[in-house]
Amino acid sequence: MSDSTGNPLDDPAADPFEVAATAAEDIARITGVERHDIALTLGSGWGKAAELLGETTASFPATQVTGFSAPALTGHVGTLRSVVTPKGRRVLVIGARTHFYEGHGPRRVVHSVRTAAATGARTMVLTNGAGGIKHTWTPGTPVLISDHINLTGATPLEGATFIDLTDLYSLRLRDLARSIDPTLDEGVYCQFHGPQYETPAEVQMAKAIGGHIVGMSTALEAIAARQAGMEVLGFSLITNMAAGIQKTPLSHHEVLDAGREAEPVISSLLARVIGAL
Repeated sequence: MSDSTGNPLDDPAADPFEVAATAAEDIARITGVERHDIALTLGSGWGKAAELLGETTASFPATQVTGFSAPALTGHVGTLRSVVTPKGRRVLVIGARTHFYEGHGPRRVVHSVRTAAATGARTMVLTNGAGGIKHTWTPGTPVLISDHINLTGATPLEGATFIDLTDLYSLRLRDLARSIDPTLDEGVYCQFHGPQYETPAEVQMAKAIGGHIVGMSTALEAIAARQAGMEVLGFSLITNMAAGIQKTPLSHHEVLDAGREAEPVISSLLARVIGAL
């Protein structure tokens, strides 16, 4: 099931939804849980939230599940968890994200989302660590994603598959999050290909076309979630100011450090939001 045995999604003839259905069967067998209600993908800085959601009844390497890969990025834990909230809701916590810049193609990038949908989850919560363009944001600020601009040149949709993205990031869920923390700001997320950080000119381009947040994940996953009929909530942790806004060099260590400093606050916030779903 891991890359060492070949990933079934790399076969162009494979149906990615059948692979996701098999993955969901794997999760049901490993966890003993037939159905999950909510799925949560943990990006950089958000990892501690899993411990605050409720009781973890199963935790296991994602590579035990068909189609999943070990994470290539430091800061991602590489595990899947089944958590039951105090209200009895089942949450599938995804700590293994495949980024588009790894070169495996959109199918593998969105496999976790399609698997979550196949487990029964109707709500998809996507989180990430990202660069901020608004001067009023400081590193460690959580921001709701109101919309996105996909600058990857790719899509997880195949063939003549037309999906309406008008209200992709649920206003209902954003309002729910703001009812828990009224200080939450929101912005438009721009997904770049990566893995290089954006240049100052690229950041200014993102700003000119309506972007407020820049990063290397989330947009393709959100599209796949909408295709699967899921309601989407997105959070970005502003881990640094974007190039040109920030005058010092960018580094992944800076992202991790900002995430660690903000983790207690944002993890508590995320747990409260999911608890209210």
